[in-house]
Amino acid sequence: MLWVKALHIISIIAWMAGLLYLPRLFVYHCDAEHGSKQSDTFIVMERRLLKAIMTPAMIASWLFGLWLAFGYQLVAADDIWAWVKGAMIIGLTGVHHYLARCQKRFAVGENQHSSRFYRFFNEVPTLMMIVIVIMVVVKPF
Repeated sequence: MLWVKALHIISIIAWMAGLLYLPRLFVYHCDAEHGSKQSDTFIVMERRLLKAIMTPAMIASWLFGLWLAFGYQLVAADDIWAWVKGAMIIGLTGVHHYLARCQKRFAVGENQHSSRFYRFFNEVPTLMMIVIVIMVVVKPF
């Protein structure tokens, strides 16, 4: 179980790093003219971050987390903290997919948001992460 837990934590760290870094890249990408060398560099960085780090880390986080929860029966159906954590994880997955759509729009020069939007949006995964950590460590419910 300790190996699964370690791999779960490593996966989460990698996923969260990407969820926090990709919107920051978008902030700076907003200022680059589409088709410029700078914009092309951001497109490559964003795609590689999403495809090579974030998505595999998200999948690993889900797999190891479900393995811990159900394979080792670390949670019970009436653990409210686990339901709140689960809702936040589903929310983080939604954020991940939304950022993937934004990345695709940037790649074709169709970004629809300002750098200010991405600065604000960058805080969403942080808030969700805080709730998750409190649910897992403190288990207030």
